Amino acid sequence: MAIPQRRTGADACPGALDVHRAADGGLARIRIPGGRVSGEQVRRLADLAVDLGDGGLELTSRANLQLRGLAQGAEVELGAELAAIGLLPSLTHEKVRNIMASPLGSGVLAAELDAAVCAEPRLAGLPGRFLFAVDSGAGDVAWLGADVAAIPVDGSFAVLLGGVDHGVRVAAGDVVAALVAVALAFLDVRDGQWRIAELPDVGGLARRFAPGVGRLAARRPPTGGPVGPVVFADGGQGVGAAVPLGRLTAEQARALGDVVVTPWRGLVVRGDLPGGLGLITDPAAPGIGVTACAGRPGCHQALADVRALAMTVSTPGRAVHWSGCGRRCGRPAGDVLDVVAAETGFLVDGVAVERVAEAVARGRQE
Repeated sequence: MAIPQRRTGADACPGALDVHRAADGGLARIRIPGGRVSGEQVRRLADLAVDLGDGGLELTSRANLQLRGLAQGAEVELGAELAAIGLLPSLTHEKVRNIMASPLGSGVLAAELDAAVCAEPRLAGLPGRFLFAVDSGAGDVAWLGADVAAIPVDGSFAVLLGGVDHGVRVAAGDVVAALVAVALAFLDVRDGQWRIAELPDVGGLARRFAPGVGRLAARRPPTGGPVGPVVFADGGQGVGAAVPLGRLTAEQARALGDVVVTPWRGLVVRGDLPGGLGLITDPAAPGIGVTACAGRPGCHQALADVRALAMTVSTPGRAVHWSGCGRRCGRPAGDVLDVVAAETGFLVDGVAVERVAEAVARGRQE
């Protein structure tokens, strides 16, 4: 049984204004609720990445975007530019706008939830790791580790707390209010915890919302997003693409139109995707499901250049995440082959190996 946690340190999650100082400069995380970003916004972000950062855009496992390599104080100009293009609607709530949504859904509930979160002053006090999820019914984001998630079931919505269905059900018109109410209730009962699953009595929190008798069985979260031809919930067609190691160059970003960033460090576009961008649209390609943290030289904590190693993976199969240290930053949810750099080599799923590339190739096929 998991032991409830009581955090004692400050919440150090980076934001667009409160940047993390990494070995390669400042790291700014830009929240993109629901993952939806316009072509104009993407192109401006590409310009900012060149002008202020290292020239690239990073996609995160929460469908957000990051800029790296920022000079000291560059976050001031960055914040002003983000506000001008509509990506910083609230200075007080910018680090708590963590909202994942099904990438092929409408995005309406995510946008409504974002507005409701920003309109509630108390929610500015949420930890930066608190995560909302709005699932279209596809079952793709409800089980990705959100603190509170909504998914349609039997004509209403199930509200999951800490990744578990405790029987809370609400009408479709009450979903946003219910998610906000759960977040407020968490603030009432938390004692240093950053996540709902860390509470000593998640069931007690659920009982505040008159849970019923129905329960959805927990599902294994998906480890990959849409790749190749897709159909949106409204019937529109498009293309899903994986982004190698979740990093877009400025040139790639400038060639895109309106996109949906997915929690699997990929993109979905309506219509056709421009060719020649180096994005992966073949679901059988070996680069599918390969992710890595920043590693050396970008991170002070890293023990290896795990990005370079991850790029050598040539065997398709099980998702794999390369971590430069035991913190495992950016590790996706679900069944992921766990590769961690240690002082004397690498651990693959917790086992020390002499030949990490061979061990990863075997692990991806198991």
